[in-house]
Amino acid sequence: MTPSLQTRLQQLANRKDEKIRILFVCLGNICRSPAAEGIFRSIIEERGIADRFIVDSAGLYGGHAGELPDPRMRTHAFRRGYNLTHHSRPVRSSDFSDFDLILSMDDSNYSRLRAFAPSPEDEEKVIRTTDFCRHHPGATHVPDPYYEGAEGFEIVLDMLEDACQSLADSLE
Repeated sequence: MTPSLQTRLQQLANRKDEKIRILFVCLGNICRSPAAEGIFRSIIEERGIADRFIVDSAGLYGGHAGELPDPRMRTHAFRRGYNLTHHSRPVRSSDFSDFDLILSMDDSNYSRLRAFAPSPEDEEKVIRTTDFCRHHPGATHVPDPYYEGAEGFEIVLDMLEDACQSLADSLE
């Protein structure tokens, strides 16, 4: 984690009167980002700090708009205690003003989001989810499990639990 990211997280954590707004983004918003949203929500609810946050997820591809997460992701997440009920939506330009942090799942998402950002300040809101992974050293992206088997979904959930725990620790 870079010093500038640590500073930004500390500033957000110190805000008392304003909610911290977090958006998770992947390609279709049916596997990785709704899982991250559900995991992060569960963590902050368990810690009793959910009232300090607004959490959402979106995708860079709008073809799944309105759909629930992929049934395989819902099944694997449910086995770990997460109920994924988010309905897919595309990223909107207003997301850059509506959210403090926009967490991308891979380099393609990261690059596209930064290019889509309306200003240099908004570009700085885009962060790689793996920047928060503590137990997956060297991870540069959360792999897309869509074309993978059960193991792919489990690996993604492991990585997202790691990153979301660390993100919550940074903001608590």
